[in-house]
Amino acid sequence: LDDAATYRIFADGKTESVFQFESRGMVGMLRDAKPSRLEDLIAMNAMFRPGPMENIPSFCARKHGREAIEYPHPLLEGLLSETYGIFVYQEQVMQAAQVLGGYSLGGADLLRRAMGKKKAEEMAQQRSVFVEGAIARGVPAGQAAHIFDLMEKFAGYGFNKSHSAAYALLSYQTAWLKAHYPAAFMAAVLSADMDNT
Repeated sequence: LDDAATYRIFADGKTESVFQFESRGMVGMLRDAKPSRLEDLIAMNAMFRPGPMENIPSFCARKHGREAIEYPHPLLEGLLSETYGIFVYQEQVMQAAQVLGGYSLGGADLLRRAMGKKKAEEMAQQRSVFVEGAIARGVPAGQAAHIFDLMEKFAGYGFNKSHSAAYALLSYQTAWLKAHYPAAFMAAVLSADMDNT
């Protein structure tokens, strides 16, 4: 999964008929991000949705050193490093709840679900649990509340990594075929859509 010709298809935005990466907005993001590894494709697929989409410019700038990579707290570096310090996946929200807030895995999943539903009363209770857990781990209350805000803002729209990884792998395979067998690839694409003028 490190074929240079395949990543050139993505970096150049030549993704017509490449699964999940065909739209004009996606092509623009690809040209800015210039993905060079499968993890980039996974993250980009997850971010290209309402909500996380606002983080795309920072993701691209951080990837290429135009913006400093910053982490909301040093304890989060290990789980946010592959996405340049940006929450991209639901799993990252759950892991942050565990690492900073002291949640169990089951409790972190309940938090993720509560964030997605945006129920004010339940969220106030979860905020209190998270902040208290973070304070117990030496995180200042204000910083804990700020991190909770980041997680809450993101989690309502977040995509899970496993789903995005499956999509990105299929996208990579599609682009690989296009890069190495362009005539056969386009013939297959045209044949598959023959009835759709």
